[in-house]
Amino acid sequence: MKASGKRSKLFLAILVTITLPVPLQSLAQGAATQEYVIQDIRIDGLQRISAGTVLTYLPLERGDALDPSKAGEAIRALYKTGFFEDVKLDRQGDILVITVAERPAVNKLTLEGNKDIKTEDLMKGLQDIGLAEGNTFDRLALDRVTQELTRQYNNRGKYNVEIAPDVKQLGRNRVDVTIKVKEGKAAKIRHVNIVGTDRYDNKDILDGWESKESNWLSWYRRDDQYSKEKLSGDIEKLNSFYLDRGHVDFAVDSTQVSISPDKQNMFIVAGVTEGEVYKVSDVKITGDTVLPVADIERLVLLKKDQTFSRALIEYTSDAITSTLGNIGYAFSQVNPIPTVDRESRNIAINLQVVPGPRVNVRRIVFKGNARTGDEVLRREMRQFEGAWYSQAAIDRSKIRLQRLGFFETVEVETPPVPGSNDQVDLVFNLKETSSGSFSFGLGYSQSSGLTTSVDLSQNNFLGSGNRVAVTASRSTYQDRYGFSFANPYFTDGGVSLGYNLSWSETDYSDYNTAYYATTNASARAVLGLPITENDTVSLAFGIDSNEVSTYSGSTPQAIIDYIDAIGHRTFHAWRTELAWARDSRNDYFMPTRGTYQRVSTEITLPGSTVEYFKLNYELSKYIPLGPFFVLNSRLELGYGDSYGEDVTRRFCTVQGSDVVVKSSSECAPGSVETASVTASGLPFYENFYAGGVRSIRGFKDNTLGPRSEPTSSYADGQPLGGAVKTTGSLEMYFPKLFDSKAARVSAFVDFGNVFADVQSVDAGEFRASTGIALLWRAPVGPISISYAFPLRQKDGDEIERLQFTFGEAF
Repeated sequence: MKASGKRSKLFLAILVTITLPVPLQSLAQGAATQEYVIQDIRIDGLQRISAGTVLTYLPLERGDALDPSKAGEAIRALYKTGFFEDVKLDRQGDILVITVAERPAVNKLTLEGNKDIKTEDLMKGLQDIGLAEGNTFDRLALDRVTQELTRQYNNRGKYNVEIAPDVKQLGRNRVDVTIKVKEGKAAKIRHVNIVGTDRYDNKDILDGWESKESNWLSWYRRDDQYSKEKLSGDIEKLNSFYLDRGHVDFAVDSTQVSISPDKQNMFIVAGVTEGEVYKVSDVKITGDTVLPVADIERLVLLKKDQTFSRALIEYTSDAITSTLGNIGYAFSQVNPIPTVDRESRNIAINLQVVPGPRVNVRRIVFKGNARTGDEVLRREMRQFEGAWYSQAAIDRSKIRLQRLGFFETVEVETPPVPGSNDQVDLVFNLKETSSGSFSFGLGYSQSSGLTTSVDLSQNNFLGSGNRVAVTASRSTYQDRYGFSFANPYFTDGGVSLGYNLSWSETDYSDYNTAYYATTNASARAVLGLPITENDTVSLAFGIDSNEVSTYSGSTPQAIIDYIDAIGHRTFHAWRTELAWARDSRNDYFMPTRGTYQRVSTEITLPGSTVEYFKLNYELSKYIPLGPFFVLNSRLELGYGDSYGEDVTRRFCTVQGSDVVVKSSSECAPGSVETASVTASGLPFYENFYAGGVRSIRGFKDNTLGPRSEPTSSYADGQPLGGAVKTTGSLEMYFPKLFDSKAARVSAFVDFGNVFADVQSVDAGEFRASTGIALLWRAPVGPISISYAFPLRQKDGDEIERLQFTFGEAF
């Protein structure tokens, strides 16, 4: 029995020795098996990490008693830090010796071959996983990175992607990590089939799907690339398609996705059971409606005896919650409770209204407005602190901030106030964009040629929301100097006040118009009065002086006759303008929905050299056609005429003499009228023009419309412009083509012309063109490039297919 006991103890000792971790074996030998008190701790093998850092993580200190259990706990704690590849514990007398092998540090992290996913996006993801320059290198983290990159590319339809990490050892325990990506081509969905559909055609069912068979627009929309997330959304759309048509018992029985051996083609098959169509037997409102039940019932879209539709229930629920949300019930809910009668195929709907507590907005906070003052933002608010929560007011406040043009993005959060169920804070997260510029440089456009300019413009001057601009520019046809100021909140009620001063010399002989030149000086004040959230009325008053010079043998005779009829070359004008504008666009820079329209009447007051008026109408309507297209329809109409009496000047010759006398009345006795000239209609220097980048692309700037009489020098005459302008455009923007709000591509059709007067307007004289355009707010200035083909032109038209401007607003 004693021998048997000794053998058992020996076997147990050997077993314990074998199963202990290697670093603990030294503690399981000799005196180490005995518990002892640590008198000191020494750490060997450190290179980059300080001993103090290790001691911070070590669950042992001087004076502690060490046994195998505590030794194991210490080793696990040090491994858990992620700093070490190996940890050993030894004993020298009463000194605990910890020997470590540090993991290397990542010296440099490089990505190669990635095109579909931006490097900065990937780097951020790698950092989140734990792989970044300066971090401790972890082989497991590198494996996780490989798996995550593969998953991301698979989500983009690239199933043959190859991720090859390469680790290069360096001195001082460092490594360079290079991740080589071979993206390959995205697998395309070649076929989508729904099995079990008897009532509806597959084409109608798949119309709203994001996963589509490869088609001619897939290069842009990328809807032929398979992803699990997109397919999950499409299956939900499949459910909605049938539930919106009364198929209460509809079910998706199976979904199968297969891929070709070369991982280039995808095939999707879904099996469904349609079920029968149900009708609505009753719809009732229950719960605490807050408002009169009759008011809530008017919001119900689903009526008795109609085919059941889940979409109509959702629209009804949204309408009720929005209505209650606008009077403070921010957390209101509508719970549809159906009662299904499968024998009669009827369904009764009980809409249970749960308003929740009425919510008050405690505080409005703005984040990210480093330059813009809070008061500039608060005056745009339609939701106020201390007032009942209103979703409509919050949405309106967001739109007003977006339309300031000071911010690239505006996001809204409504976090609940801690400890309160009836209060929220309203937080606007803003990302400011450049709202002004100071530039000294060069620009070029085909209409004005090379331009040198000094331009100081600030739409948000010192964060006050005021606009200040100082301009000095020189081009081949114009020298211009100007100053302008506008205060959009001259009064707390939103009345705006602005004024501008300018002086310019313009030589129109270099501007694709009739040959003459002007020297103009003007001063103007503008008062704006808001009528509604979208409507503004403005009143402007100004004075200007315009001196006209002509070129002998070049200026058209019609212009010379007009000046001779007036009797001098300097035109003074007191002018006023009354305008109404409505702006419901959702963004300042790149709107995707909404309308802008403006009607204005400009009149020179009695006492001006020439008494005339001009009427203008502008319309621009943005219509989103899904996430990939935005249609913009534009129209511009203009008309002008004189309202005073025509001015006639006669040329009289004294009998028996060659002397010519000009008179505004009848010829004096003894003289004979030899000729007369009359100034009537809109002055030539106020005419409308068409053609070019800003009206009808594909035709040279300002060259359409009436022209002067042909001469030996100008066989086709010179463009004169006209008193009537009719131009328009249909333009399709592709917002998803570039992942940037600073650039957009569009396809357009432009049309219209200008005419001498109303009697001359003829749709048969309209010109039209089509083409593509790129608009880009580049850091060095805005750039507009278009390439157009005339669809309708006539002999003598001046064609210019490629047109662009650089350094001017578009």
